[in-house]
Amino acid sequence: MTKWIVLAAGVAIQMILGGVYAWSEFVPVLTDEYGLSRSQCGMIFGATIAMFTLTMIPAGRVLQKYGPRVTASIGAVLFASGYLLASFSQGEFVMLLVCLSGIAGAGIGFGYICPLTVGMKWFPDNKGLVTGVAVAGFGGGAVLLSTIAQHLLADVGLDVMRVFFFIGLGSGVIALTGAMLMRLPQGETSAANVDTPEPAAGSVFKSRNFALIFLGMFCGTFAGLLVVGNLKPLALSLGLSAASATLSISLFAMGNAAGRILWGQIHDRIGSRQAITFSLCFLGLCLLPLLTGAPGTMVLATVFLVGMGFGACFVVYASSVVELFGTRLFPKLYPVCFLGYGLAALVGPPVGGWIADTTGSYIPAVILSAAIVLGMAPVAWAMFRRPAAYACE
Repeated sequence: MTKWIVLAAGVAIQMILGGVYAWSEFVPVLTDEYGLSRSQCGMIFGATIAMFTLTMIPAGRVLQKYGPRVTASIGAVLFASGYLLASFSQGEFVMLLVCLSGIAGAGIGFGYICPLTVGMKWFPDNKGLVTGVAVAGFGGGAVLLSTIAQHLLADVGLDVMRVFFFIGLGSGVIALTGAMLMRLPQGETSAANVDTPEPAAGSVFKSRNFALIFLGMFCGTFAGLLVVGNLKPLALSLGLSAASATLSISLFAMGNAAGRILWGQIHDRIGSRQAITFSLCFLGLCLLPLLTGAPGTMVLATVFLVGMGFGACFVVYASSVVELFGTRLFPKLYPVCFLGYGLAALVGPPVGGWIADTTGSYIPAVILSAAIVLGMAPVAWAMFRRPAAYACE
């Protein structure tokens, strides 16, 4: 029973942190009422993800030394504090960047890694599936937050700064509760037991397979973040109503969550090389209908599928790190792999916003995203080495 409580607590933490993917819900309000540009809004979102990924490196060390409860608690406090402080910014760009991107982004980094690492230890025979379930909460968090934010902004009529205040207050309570329930299996220490022969971490960073995992993470998340970071204005530009544009955020999040579970099972069945290649192809092909001027229902279905392809990035590459290099090195290796996600966050959403500001359309940005992921797929297929070699040749 304990392992299910720990898993549920991990999913709850991930749902709170995953509300970051509902960011585009705030973009129209911030641009219309506070004068921010779409590029600035994209920069806040991108910098949040970048800080999230950078913070995972020290968070991994804290996790190994002090365990998941302390690490997750630090994340909960930082995340809540960031939103609470942002509520006093009066829409000032630098203040929002510091509070949301810097403080709350760091909180995501400390909280995110705990459910992944702990879940793998409680369910050692189903690492891919459990990783998918844990991070599905992160993908699904945007459904919850976008729904709440839409209600508070449109129905209740609250100012967006007040909405930030309530997000910080509510998220702090839930995330801290989940953090208190984080624990390792009996007999485990904060450093995982060695369950497979493992190479030295230094040699892994120089390996071909690790480089491919890093590049695959960058390409897949570049495309996904460009879309989700600009999703509401993108949906509006494709002719959707305001209500349908908000619905698209929830559909992306649901696809994201479903994709994390689905691709976890796929990875467990077919292995890293195939899962990486197929997931990149899937995401690239799913982006193409956004270029065709499809009707609203087709756009919404496409957004769901793009979310599924994006969600693959957060289970396929995590599971690949474990398959190739073992569980013990996961807290050291995955944060470095995750920097590909952070780099994509710094580039993708701001580029999407800049293209829209410059050309008046998101279509060129979608074309760029599809080209990047479809170009990476054959590279991964051709250059990936078998796990037994640890790709260190």
